[in-house]
Amino acid sequence: MRKPRKSVIRLKIWKRERDKEVGGMTIKKLFEETFLAWMNGETAIHSDIVISSRVRLARNLSEIAFPHLLNQESGQKFMQLINEAWQKSEFKELKQMELVTFENLSALDRKILVEKHLISPNHAQSTAFYQGLLVKPDGSLAVMINEEDHLRIQCFLPGLQLEEAYRRSQEIDDALEKELDFAFDDRRGYLTSCPTNIGTGMRASLMLHLPAISISGQSGHIFHNLNQLGLTVRGIYGEGTEAIGNFFQLSNQITLGQSEEDINASLTTISQQVIEQERMLRESLREQMKYQLEDRIGRAYGILTHARLISSNEALTLLSDVRLGIDMGMIPRISANALNELVVDIRPAHLQKKAGSDMDAVSRDAKRAEVIREKLQTGEEES
Repeated sequence: MRKPRKSVIRLKIWKRERDKEVGGMTIKKLFEETFLAWMNGETAIHSDIVISSRVRLARNLSEIAFPHLLNQESGQKFMQLINEAWQKSEFKELKQMELVTFENLSALDRKILVEKHLISPNHAQSTAFYQGLLVKPDGSLAVMINEEDHLRIQCFLPGLQLEEAYRRSQEIDDALEKELDFAFDDRRGYLTSCPTNIGTGMRASLMLHLPAISISGQSGHIFHNLNQLGLTVRGIYGEGTEAIGNFFQLSNQITLGQSEEDINASLTTISQQVIEQERMLRESLREQMKYQLEDRIGRAYGILTHARLISSNEALTLLSDVRLGIDMGMIPRISANALNELVVDIRPAHLQKKAGSDMDAVSRDAKRAEVIREKLQTGEEES
């Protein structure tokens, strides 16, 4: 683990005008549009199986109470320090990020950030005024402010890119460290609110699409072996969520006693074995269950392109089958990126944002079916 450099905390807030337009995408568009950098898997390695890579670093300031102990005064002081560190930094990627405070966000917009995987559900539900998000408008870099820890720095990229995700998150870590004094112990490493994160403070994770492993009935055996190797398998939205549509998050469990490089190397090596197993099983399905597989994929595509009502769970399950068909060349007309976008676009907050009003369950199911039909048609036209 890297030992942080010590720096002097300055309390003056530096004011500087920042360009609100980054790569043609504004912060406003972050809430109005769905597509983010991690959805663009066209050139990313193993993107047919690895949807995205994420590295998250947990950091706390040494002289400020941890988030669960903050009051109005200490919370305001903390936000002042973060605001200054962000404003003063000359690091290019940090300059391209924008600070969004939760007091200025509606409950709906917070849910949209959750559905985009930029903040956690617990972070979104808090009412504390001293919480927020530093975010690059393409979603590739984000810093949760005062979730479980003071800072949770994350980089989110398409395909299998753990090394690059770590490099970029570390650069943000270093840029903030120049202005902030992180809580660090020479023996224990970075100090965190939860003991399971002490050490590197790093969680590396991959979002995987594993339909063949699930269809073949081998998921229980494979996931058990992964747990024995110190990895954890969760649902698509992380801790406490169920696996829907054959989408899984694979991440490290241990943060103490290993370096960041070791964690990334281990997860990469093991994930490559999972990828190989998934590829072999896909080919086995093609050879041994060709007609059943084509029927399954064709039925899923037919339902998605004609349904007028569809639930979130059913949609994810069917989208998984269609994605398998795209990746195996059975549905050549649709972009896989369109499927990545749909995984987020069909969530309740995004549907409500599109509708511009509150919706009951039936209205959401109808809107979801409409969004899917339109996206699949657009995906065909663009492919």
